[in-house]
Amino acid sequence: MVVTLDMSHPATNPATPLAINRPAAEIPSLVGMDRQDLAEALKSVGVTDKQIKMRTQQIWHWLYVRGVSNIDHMLNVSKALRVSLKEKFTIARPEIVEEQISVDGTRKWLMRFPSRGAGKPVEIETVYIPEEGRGTLCVSSQVGCLLTCTFCHTGTQTLVRNLTSEEVLVQLLVARDKLGDFPAHDTPQGAIQPNSGRFVTNVVMMGMGEPLYNFEEVKKALLIVADPEGLSLSKRRITLSTSGHVPNIARTGEEIGVALAISLHATNDELRDVLVPINKKWPLKELLDACRNYPGVSNSRRITFEYVMLKDINDSLQDARDLVKLLKGIPAKVNLIPFNPWPGTQYECSEWEQIEKFADFINAAGYASPIRTPRGHDILAACGQLKSESERLRKIDREVLERQNRQESIAGDRDQ
Repeated sequence: MVVTLDMSHPATNPATPLAINRPAAEIPSLVGMDRQDLAEALKSVGVTDKQIKMRTQQIWHWLYVRGVSNIDHMLNVSKALRVSLKEKFTIARPEIVEEQISVDGTRKWLMRFPSRGAGKPVEIETVYIPEEGRGTLCVSSQVGCLLTCTFCHTGTQTLVRNLTSEEVLVQLLVARDKLGDFPAHDTPQGAIQPNSGRFVTNVVMMGMGEPLYNFEEVKKALLIVADPEGLSLSKRRITLSTSGHVPNIARTGEEIGVALAISLHATNDELRDVLVPINKKWPLKELLDACRNYPGVSNSRRITFEYVMLKDINDSLQDARDLVKLLKGIPAKVNLIPFNPWPGTQYECSEWEQIEKFADFINAAGYASPIRTPRGHDILAACGQLKSESERLRKIDREVLERQNRQESIAGDRDQ
């Protein structure tokens, strides 16, 4: 049974407001600012140079250790400063339009962000996957996707815009709110985590969009996620997945330092040009050279290669042999992903027996090759499915509403 919670209306609990509609003239958020930006924001409301370092650390602690979403809950910040901050800034969470809970415990949140400039409000989806001993949050980096990978339903959407560092980061804050990973706002300041430990232990940039086409905002957000005086998630537990934006792969290792995953899916340029069209710009040789030279790569910090299993397309034992040759010299593991079908797709998932044979060959060659267990399939939270179904259903709703309005207008004209 799928549990769906309609979160369209503002929550009434002031400690964790889940749905807050911001004014049309967008108020900047303190969330997503690095320390330098935060210091400048505090200076703009009159904090003196003498106090700036202390006040910056105070606000940082409330945002990322305590997880408050209301400036008034920053209990050791003077009332006058809180008033000044509220006049110019916000720390409110986005609106949660819908929450779905799968039979396997996977959760999916549809979040609505306000307009940017002349744009319209936009929606993205974030997925939480609970596993034994860990919990992984799949985070989006763009609204829609610039790439057109033919096996990916998310890729059928056009790119609307990049997410800001705030919008990337707040997906983790919302998940921690909902899962109870932050202490209550009125508990003693020393209480920095729930008694049972964290539910979100890992973050993967594998949601909607290509994160390396939004490098600066993703970088700013992930450095805050990894900050030891804030959200404090080890960089070994943060993975950024790219379809192959080669120029920013080295920068990811040098400037962010997180684990790298490559959305590979083919062992030759001819097929990958079709499955992952970014390959036409940066073909396999350039991509794999960038992987071999990825800063910090080693047997203890391997690169993950994601490989979706498509029946009679890329799942033969010859494909497995070619994959092993391709990865030679790269400390790597291979995640095999059973294809998640969607309406209109031209592909089928490989037979399970064939997937196991493929995995056995890769494992025998010395590369760990786990088969990813499909999660959240009943709520369309599986790999490659994010937001597309929500977008389709909302389009249908809009069409129904428009049809009803037209019918009412015609009926009104007749009455007159």
